[in-house]
Amino acid sequence: MTQTVQRSTKAATRPPSFFFNGHVPRRRALIVTLSALFGFALTVVWSAKFVDQTIGDNVANTLLGHPAKETPIAGALAGLAFALATGIAGTFTACNVAVFSALAPLTGAGSTSRRGRMAAALRPVGLLALGAVIVSALYGTVVGLVGAGMPQFEQGQGGGGFSGRLVQAMVVFGLIGLVMTYLGLAALGVVRDPLANVSRVLPSAPLLFMGGLIGAFLIGRPFPLFRQLFQDAAESRNSLFAALEFALQSLGNITVMATVFLIVTGLFGDRIHRALTKRPGRASALMAVAFLAAGIFMILYWDVRILAARDLIWYPMAPWVA
Repeated sequence: MTQTVQRSTKAATRPPSFFFNGHVPRRRALIVTLSALFGFALTVVWSAKFVDQTIGDNVANTLLGHPAKETPIAGALAGLAFALATGIAGTFTACNVAVFSALAPLTGAGSTSRRGRMAAALRPVGLLALGAVIVSALYGTVVGLVGAGMPQFEQGQGGGGFSGRLVQAMVVFGLIGLVMTYLGLAALGVVRDPLANVSRVLPSAPLLFMGGLIGAFLIGRPFPLFRQLFQDAAESRNSLFAALEFALQSLGNITVMATVFLIVTGLFGDRIHRALTKRPGRASALMAVAFLAAGIFMILYWDVRILAARDLIWYPMAPWVA
């Protein structure tokens, strides 16, 4: 008991930063446990087929006005439209949900009017978008330069069912999951905020970094609609065009969540802000739960459940997943 109090006191004496607001919530062990259990439970019930085909394909088909998978991408404008539409279709990802949940403490800050709150919320959303665009555009540039030599261009399954693009996805999403898990622990004061020192010099760094996590999704994404865009960008051998396609897909990826965030900020931001500032530990707990649940989900889903899908290990999965 004494050791727990000492650790909490030590964490609370750290200077506040974006990921650690200086307030240690009560029952940190319970928060970590419940977040991990929620992330695990989500991997058990998560159906990639439902998310990618039932939701993703139908949204893309509706936005484009034709079957996205069956229709070749003809021309530059079609490629850019495809990039934006498929980005919107891929909105509901663990990274997206966690990042925008982490912005909750910013809602309603510094303004009492609805318009003022929404205007103030544009800045963090803009920084997230900038971070996502920088990372995705850089990756698009590489794809345009390297072309068909990239692992995601492969069509075969590879040895044991592990194609190059699947291995790349496992590595990338596993690393993103570890980063998000660490950020969740940092929000609780268990570990140090990795961007605390940088944030003092560049206050925008955490938001740019979180946007970069969203942009990094494109580096690992192995799903059909993205592979179609990837092949179009690689075959163009035009690094500028490929960068623009990838940047548009990242912008599409955050469009829906950003719109929801702005609306919630305008309608309920003042109430949310007062609730979180009244008990600052709530803000820490909210950010921690978002990052921990998403991080655990990504690690288990991409680096454990995939092994079970290839009959290498056992992992519990809901009947509708297969």
